[in-house]
Amino acid sequence: MSRGGGKGASLKDKLDGNELDLSLCDLNEGPVRELAALPKATVLDLSCNNLISLPSDFCSLMHLVKLDLSKNRLQQLPLDFGRLVNLQHLDLLNNRLVTLPVSFAQLKNLKWLDLKDNPLDPVLAKVAGDCLDEKQCKQAAVKVLQHMKAIQSEQDRQRQRKLQAEREMEKKREAEQRAKEAQERELRKREKAEEKERRRREYDAQKAAKQEMEKKTKKETVQTRKPTSGSRPPQPPRHKHSWSRSVLRVLLFVLLCVLCTLAACRLTELQRQPLCVSVNTLYEDVLAALQNHKTLQNMLQQNSQQ
Repeated sequence: MSRGGGKGASLKDKLDGNELDLSLCDLNEGPVRELAALPKATVLDLSCNNLISLPSDFCSLMHLVKLDLSKNRLQQLPLDFGRLVNLQHLDLLNNRLVTLPVSFAQLKNLKWLDLKDNPLDPVLAKVAGDCLDEKQCKQAAVKVLQHMKAIQSEQDRQRQRKLQAEREMEKKREAEQRAKEAQERELRKREKAEEKERRRREYDAQKAAKQEMEKKTKKETVQTRKPTSGSRPPQPPRHKHSWSRSVLRVLLFVLLCVLCTLAACRLTELQRQPLCVSVNTLYEDVLAALQNHKTLQNMLQQNSQQ
């Protein structure tokens, strides 16, 4: 067969009513695009070719009612083979199939099936039977569909259980995450409360220390001011004491002046001066009087002793 339009034209030439015979054409792949252009070809014969697999878009040929894929080298069918929902007759004789896709269960209109001479899984082979006559092939279609539906249901249940397990796991992770977040929030809250309490204690300690310092300072101030406050009422004695000191200072000054004058009049050349003569005379009289007074005291002491 030529490619492109020539291939499409040749397929159209092979179309006989609704039947298209492509057997013994040495095909390595199914001409899906050209077949899709012939929706009238509801009966397709691809037997006795070299098909190893079918492309996934082969399942778009939903107009097929009867399909013959016998005597090829098919190792598997497309996963979405069940899209061929109008398929009623399927011949897979003498291929290399081991299993069928789960979507096979969707071929609800399938009435005839031949799976002989395939290395089928033992369970599937037992379900399919021999298909030696029309009745067995029809029974094979019914039993295989039931078997695949059971497999599909089991897979759906497993998928559902897995999904449920994943959801529960997700819920568990979310719960653990929420618990962890709640624990972290509680920890932060507790740390914040502890920090507040620590700062409150520091503030109270500082306040107490400040009050103690103020109290101590006030006490020292009061003690320092007590003598001053005690001396304030008797103002007159204070002035009197100051006056006495002033008088004493004057007397000491006068005495110092007298002594200086006396020393000058007796020890210097000023002793011949009239003032110094008077001073010296007065000094001698005073000295004599003191001596007489001393003699009188001695006499009085002697009389008292007798």
